[in-house]
Amino acid sequence: MSYTPHPENMRVPQHLSETELHQALDELDAKIKTLRNRAHATTVNSENTYHEHIAALEVKRAKLADLVGPAGRTAERPASTWDEIRRGIDTLREDLRNII
Repeated sequence: MSYTPHPENMRVPQHLSETELHQALDELDAKIKTLRNRAHATTVNSENTYHEHIAALEVKRAKLADLVGPAGRTAERPASTWDEIRRGIDTLREDLRNII
């Protein structure tokens, strides 16, 4: 890609069937995973745009997931690190309430 995509410019096709939507989501997940691996493998202070590209693809993935519906979004979406952290904080909060 000759330019870095921006999240606000991401569009999704509206004519895809349910099967094609799931395939597109799987392909985006694979692309996002590859970009994350590349971002982790680069040296510190190197000139790269992996994080911006990842952000744009995640916006596109969310828009596609909205087309699939709530059932497809929760079933297909893998738990991210932030989801795990949030779940841990909520569990800790409940434990503290039970102690007090």
